[in-house]
Amino acid sequence: MRRVALFIVSFITWLLLVFPYHPGKREWDLESIYVGLFAGFLVSILFIGIFTKTPRKFFDPRRWFWVLVYIPVFIYYMVKANLQVVYLALHPKMPIEPGIVRVRTELRTESGITALSNSITLTPGTFTLDLEPEQGILYIHWLKVQGTEEEVATELIVKHFEWILKRIFE
Repeated sequence: MRRVALFIVSFITWLLLVFPYHPGKREWDLESIYVGLFAGFLVSILFIGIFTKTPRKFFDPRRWFWVLVYIPVFIYYMVKANLQVVYLALHPKMPIEPGIVRVRTELRTESGITALSNSITLTPGTFTLDLEPEQGILYIHWLKVQGTEEEVATELIVKHFEWILKRIFE
């Protein structure tokens, strides 16, 4: 079941990335579809060891709804952070206050913590340096530290992603 779920997820990801339908010609690019089938098969063989322990979660429509909710939320915070970093970089005095802060997450699954860490790292101005998954602790490099206390940093960096990721991965 896990291998089949990984194959399906890999193949759908391939189709979304390549999009083998040509609307102008009104035809499907079968070559791309065959390559996607082969790539999905290869991924399902090679990476089954690091795939989720509960593949049934991938087929829960509520989780997919929350993925669709998460995408615009993530894009909003990414654009907002980009504008803040541009402001800091172009400001004549460059008012950065870099530092490493400790934040806490309520996420416990490997997939959830990985998604949170990647979301933080992909948001300009923050970078996930290390984590202690058993304790739910992440260490974040922050370009402009706005609070060194764990609760304040967690609220400003983690909470706007975590509440949605919890519905997707937990």
